[in-house]
Amino acid sequence: MEFLDLINIAGQAMELENPTSVAKIVTAGKYLGLREGSRVLDFGCGFAEPLVIWAEEFGITAVGVEVREYACTRARRKVAARGLADRIDIIRAAGEEYSTDGQQFDAVTCLGATFIWGGYQQTIHAMSRALRTGGRLGIGEQYWLSSSAPPIYVQHESSTYSEEELLQFTRTEGFDLERIVRASHEDWDAYEGGRWHGLIRWLEENPHHADRAQVIERLRSMQEEYLRYGREYLGWAIYVLAPSVI
Repeated sequence: MEFLDLINIAGQAMELENPTSVAKIVTAGKYLGLREGSRVLDFGCGFAEPLVIWAEEFGITAVGVEVREYACTRARRKVAARGLADRIDIIRAAGEEYSTDGQQFDAVTCLGATFIWGGYQQTIHAMSRALRTGGRLGIGEQYWLSSSAPPIYVQHESSTYSEEELLQFTRTEGFDLERIVRASHEDWDAYEGGRWHGLIRWLEENPHHADRAQVIERLRSMQEEYLRYGREYLGWAIYVLAPSVI
């Protein structure tokens, strides 16, 4: 079974594929300056739940870019069911290969998918090219809650940085950190539990599947990693970035 198949199974019962909430997505939209007619480009849009929320709350139009066919199909169905097909366009493409053809957006976002470009700083650099003058970037990223994480876990999460380091990356790329919408422990628990639920449901429905052992291993490793390390040492937030005026 491919890794993306495991991601799809884990997320089958979820709408938001990040440790956040509908209320916090709305708050992030306010901080991004979204309003009627704002144009948003979202990389790694998943099931497009943030875009749907922003379209209903603020009246935006948007393009969502997502590499998974399953996620794109599900997102398009949702968008159509909510009557937003004329506002939200879902494009199946690898984020790093997607071309905006010179289009400029009021907000460019990437919530939990900075691996597309290899990290937080690279994401700022890549997304800023599609940002109109005075627009905002929104980046969902995990960070170290503590500097005392066990070395074995630090090595495992080698692309994770402290918030001080994220701040320096932000400034280096010509932006200022304007707002933070931070995940709570409850947000993390809901997110991780939602993924466990998806995997367990699949195992219940597929008792004789050839890849069952792989799914079991995925479930157990996720649970052990989160309860042993992640809940204590990792945070997650949506960072709203403004072009530097300093």
